[in-house]
Order: sequence, then structure tokens, then C-alpha cells
Amino acid sequence: MFNIPYGRQSISDEDIKEVIKVLKSNFLTTGPKVKEFEEAICKFTGTKYSVAVSNGTSALHISSLVLLNKEDKVLTTPNSFLATSNSILYARAKPIFVDICEDGGIDLDLCEEMLKKDSSIKAIYVVSFSGKMQNQERLKELKQKYNLTILEDHAHSLGASWQSIKAGSCYASDVSTFSFHPVKNITTGEGGAVTTNSKEIYEKLLTLRNHGIVKTPDMASFEYEMRELGFNYRLTDFQAVLGLSQLKKLDEFLEKRKEIAKAYHKAFQNSSIKPLYPYDNDSAYHLFVVKVPFENKKELFEILHKKGIKVQLHYLPINRQPYYKTLGYGTENIPIMDKYYKEAVSLPIYPTLKKEEQEFVIKTLKEIVGE
Repeated sequence: MFNIPYGRQSISDEDIKEVIKVLKSNFLTTGPKVKEFEEAICKFTGTKYSVAVSNGTSALHISSLVLLNKEDKVLTTPNSFLATSNSILYARAKPIFVDICEDGGIDLDLCEEMLKKDSSIKAIYVVSFSGKMQNQERLKELKQKYNLTILEDHAHSLGASWQSIKAGSCYASDVSTFSFHPVKNITTGEGGAVTTNSKEIYEKLLTLRNHGIVKTPDMASFEYEMRELGFNYRLTDFQAVLGLSQLKKLDEFLEKRKEIAKAYHKAFQNSSIKPLYPYDNDSAYHLFVVKVPFENKKELFEILHKKGIKVQLHYLPINRQPYYKTLGYGTENIPIMDKYYKEAVSLPIYPTLKKEEQEFVIKTLKEIVGE
């Protein structure tokens, strides 16, 4: 009997050894390994500044507090984890949900239509859904043309690129955010990061990460000043060293994910089961989503789960969630998102997925749809 999750971490003996070294050192909370991890993220993404934080949600939270003002209108996607749009609400700004394209990402053409009609829109929050980046030139064009603030949620896409532009480089955005949850392309257990090319944004993020506290060289050793209402969103040194160890293997992880993605594409070439988008070598393939012609999604999931295939759905439309309905959302015209929600299934994809496990997933899914 198989037990195949849709995603899982890949922890090696070397990762464990590195964490043990830190556990035996003088630093457990934020110390030199956090700074080293931030520098490694900058080097990998090609960005100037990086702030490591406790999780992907805290990365979004402090970014939104820096980027947005109260009542700012922000275009964003209904196809993401709740944290993306929740962070807009944390800043007391207003999310505006825009329909998606067939590949699962926000429709930038629809964004422009809305920008033309409403000059008071201040920002766009985009998600590199499943590991596939948005068109960077198009995003940059919108930013400049409409004087927008742009946040890229790269929780799915560390290691992805768009025409050699790396996820997290902030080529077209003010900030990028990452998550290092265990199912992501690298993990620190829980953890996240923000990247930016703005020194001003970077310094504000550092302050918000640490209770709003500022300490200047002219202060006595015991002195500090709380200048803003900040948070304890620090990452620990033993998490950071796990991230450093994982980052060294990211290219290897990505190659394995792409190999699995290619096998899925080949298997579903002449099938009624359709991959979300054609094979993309630039995608980080955090997720592999297929559209399945099966009327009852709950029944489909139950059948697969009973067979040990723990598929998942990414995502339920955020704007249809009960809390969002209390705020007046839920009636938006998002036909592509609604159709996607009915058909989408996230299949298992992670570096340690075995060939025979993947073949079982493919065979079982085809049998269910009568192929």
C-alpha cells in the first residue's frame, strides 16, 4: 500500500549535521547563521538585500506594512494561499480580486483594464503560482506606466526564472517574498524571507522584524529605542543553517522536480487529464497541477486518498471564503478561477518521489477517468 503525499521535505544527513553544530554553538536564536543565510539568498536571487523571517506569512505581513497605506487598493489573485491577500488586510488596505489566466497566475491584461478605469489603485500583488513566474517585462511596464507598488509572492518559486531573470531579483517589483515551509523547494522547518533592492525598504523590514526596535552606534550597550509597533518575526540560527545546507542542493532538487514534471507531461500527452500549462523548464515546479474531467471533486479526492495518493487542491478561491464574504467579497466575476477550482488537482511532486510511486499515481488517475 502506497502513502504518497503531494509534497514533502528532503532532509539529508548533512543537513542534520549542520543543525547539530549550531545547536552546540553559542547561538540558537538570531545570530551569524541568519546573516549568512540572508547573504546566500541575495547571491542566489541576485538582489541587494534580504531579510530572513519566521515564516512566509510574516514575510508578507511586514512587506505589506512597509509598502501599503490604509485604504490602498491592491489588485491580487484569488488563486493563492490566504496569506497573500490577508497581508493586505493586515495593512488595513483593500484587496481587489482579479481573475486568473489558464496557467493559474493573475491575468495582467485584466489588471491593466482595471487600472485604466480606476487611477486610485496603488499596487499589484502577484503570485508565481506553482513555480511559474509572471512575465517580468509586462509587470515592469505596468509598474512604470501606472506608478504602482509591486509585490511578488514567490512562495512557490525559489529557483524559478523568466528569460534568465531570477525569482526574487525584484527586477519588476519593490519586494519579493519566500516561504521555506517543508513542502517548498527548500525548507527551514518554518521560515521565510523578503528580498528587495531598496535600502530604505530593507531597513524598515529589519525594524519590523524585531519589535520595532532600533539601536544606533551612539547608544550605550543597554540602550535601544522602539520606534514602531513591530513583531518578533526572527528566524533562529539552527533554522538558518538548515536553509543554508538546503540551498546548496536546490539545483539538484529542481532538476528532480523537472524530471518528475516531464514524466507527468509524457504520461498525459494523449489523455483527457491535462497539465495546467505546457512543460516549462524555467518553472520551479513546487506544484504539478492537472485539470481532471471528473464531476465530483470530493469523491475524486476520497478515491485517491483511499489508495494512498494524498493529492491536494491549490487553491480554493480566496474571495469565496466565509471571512471574505463578511467583508463584501464573493460576487466577483472570475470565470477562469471558478472553472479552475472545479477541475484542478495537485499531484505528488517532490525530489524523493520514486518512479514506481509516480507510475502508480498516473495509472490510478487514468483508471478513475476511464482511460
